[in-house]
Amino acid sequence: MNIKQVAKRAKVSTATVSRTINGSDKVSPETAERVRQVIHDMNFFPNSHARTLVSGRSRMVGLIISDITNPFFPELVKNFEDLAVDRGLEIIIGNTDYKPKRMVSCIRRMLERKVDGVAIMTSETDMALLAELTRRNTPMVLLDAGKTGDHSASVKIEYAQGIREAAEHLFSLNHQRVAFIAGPQELESARIRREAFVAAMKARGYAVEEGMIQEGNHRIDGGGIAMRNLLMLENPPTAVMTSNDMTAIGALGTIHEAGMRVPQDISVVGFDGISFSNLTQPPLTTVLISRTQLALTAFAALERLIKREDAQKSDYVIPAHLILRGSTRAI
Repeated sequence: MNIKQVAKRAKVSTATVSRTINGSDKVSPETAERVRQVIHDMNFFPNSHARTLVSGRSRMVGLIISDITNPFFPELVKNFEDLAVDRGLEIIIGNTDYKPKRMVSCIRRMLERKVDGVAIMTSETDMALLAELTRRNTPMVLLDAGKTGDHSASVKIEYAQGIREAAEHLFSLNHQRVAFIAGPQELESARIRREAFVAAMKARGYAVEEGMIQEGNHRIDGGGIAMRNLLMLENPPTAVMTSNDMTAIGALGTIHEAGMRVPQDISVVGFDGISFSNLTQPPLTTVLISRTQLALTAFAALERLIKREDAQKSDYVIPAHLILRGSTRAI
């Protein structure tokens, strides 16, 4: 089975078949549909390597994330992959596990596969490798990056806005002794959240006492350990904010083990709005970041860069807003 046979059956040229396979807009919708139907009927599988040589594009895009075990990221991957599949693209996924060295291997794999573009949805970036992507004119979309170049765009999440909303909610419930479980401080996103918490406390004139900020690892175990440290303080907090929902879930477990109740004895606020956060007992008050919106934005930005259509806009913003549930109450 070859492309000539497909062309003969569809009564078009081989060039038209190639254009249809590569998603060219030079083929009319009616003709493209006829060609696709013949391809389906004949059970024809195009040679992806040959398509790359002809079109100059691999029809592959890369997506790099931090932690595949964190429910935040599979939801992001699914939405991103759905968009790629709809456009006939393959997706290569890299998981850094929050480790810069893993980031290096992920980007190298993308370069070796000659992807058409990369969406780097993690903060632990290697600037030297990003420079290599730039040198090769590989389109890339970065999360929480600074200034971007001609072939890159940045998607920024309003972490600080989400933290401020969460802090103001707790202040409105008369909480003054508010603690914070931060994420790994080598991550830009974790530093922003921690700094926003400190700023919110100072803006209200509340002191951030020693021990009231604990550093976790953005995982359940880290949240549990940090919460134990907070409960051991001579004057424990009445409320705890966390850098992500996995940390908050770990904190909820420790509070339960200590024989305390949420929110009667202590209020807890998460961050990310993962689906599991609505299933905890009680359901977790959290700051929502829409994975659907993040995936749509990142993919659309990358697609425009690949098509060289993104000359005017290179920065995009994703909002973060508080969702009230059952894990907070007034004192």
